[in-house]
Amino acid sequence: MNFELSNEQKMIQSTAKEFAVSEILPGVIERDEKKIWPSDIIKKMGQLGFMGMMVNQKWDGAGLDTISYTIVMEEIAKIDASSAVVMSVNNSLVCYLLEKYGSDFIKDKYLKKLASGNKLGAFSLSEPQSGSDASNMNTNAKRVGSNYIINGIKNWVTNGISSDYVILFAITTPNIGHKGISCFLVEKGFNGFDVGKPEDKLGIRASDTCELYFDNVKVPKENLIGNEGDGFKIALSTLDGGRIGIASQALGIAQASLDSSISYSKERIQFSKPISANQGIQFKLADMAIEIEAVRLLIRKAAWMKDNHQNFSSIASMAKVNASEVAMRASTNCVQIHGGYGYILETGVERLMRDAKITQIYEGTSEIQRVVIAKDLLK
Repeated sequence: MNFELSNEQKMIQSTAKEFAVSEILPGVIERDEKKIWPSDIIKKMGQLGFMGMMVNQKWDGAGLDTISYTIVMEEIAKIDASSAVVMSVNNSLVCYLLEKYGSDFIKDKYLKKLASGNKLGAFSLSEPQSGSDASNMNTNAKRVGSNYIINGIKNWVTNGISSDYVILFAITTPNIGHKGISCFLVEKGFNGFDVGKPEDKLGIRASDTCELYFDNVKVPKENLIGNEGDGFKIALSTLDGGRIGIASQALGIAQASLDSSISYSKERIQFSKPISANQGIQFKLADMAIEIEAVRLLIRKAAWMKDNHQNFSSIASMAKVNASEVAMRASTNCVQIHGGYGYILETGVERLMRDAKITQIYEGTSEIQRVVIAKDLLK
């Protein structure tokens, strides 16, 4: 494994950093406060190739490696975790799934539009009664002629309001547990498909999250992804890659926390000296830097293993749980270092702490990640 970024990766990093600062930073606090969907930003990310980074160019993707994707995710999340999660879902949970498991019909009709950024996708697995126990679902799909008729409710759907297409998991064969779950692509325009109100969230407030309702939604059989009964396997495999994306989002939040802490500690004068001269502050900064560097290497290893077609499930869980907990510690310390100024909206520091929390929850809680890791250790 080469720890030096290639010239191409450095160029991608520079492009993402410049874009984040010039295009995403302006208005970031207002978008968070007022829950403003970053439509122009998402469109521009599509034009840069950031919405289908790992998709083969045959399907209108950028054809880049996973390490490049993690680099861009970190740079975007350093400025705005909301924009980063929109990008993460489209890349990791939607485009990846369709390229790996979708038919050529689905790839040509849907993946090309998603990978190019012309359309946006969402991933709907959770339901009101099932979170970590994802196989405990009620949404069902019954084959009737050349269609499936889908009924049910999904919740916690990121991009649920603004997306054009939704990856949906539903029961096609009842009473056999996870082996009866299948995967579908559903268009927003299908009759009977309704969208709930946006959730009022603690963090990532400029991204939308909602419930989705399916009332006798007729889905063509061609929109079945894989075979009947493959759904749960597809979901778990996709979430492995998604955890690399969320780990990168958490890393960006952590790095932003450190950068802000360093800058502020040099400027803030107390008792006739900058607070950075105090050992108590220096130790906080040092600990943040150590943890951030370690988690970045862990994420890069997970990405490298994925690119080299190795089993990366456990290492992705390690990266996700570690990065999310580092993000929480770093952002909390950042607020502490800023004191009262860290607690008010206009500095943008408190947003880092609010945004960090969700990285410990979605796409598999920290507790579930530890279950995955332990099972791998004990097999």
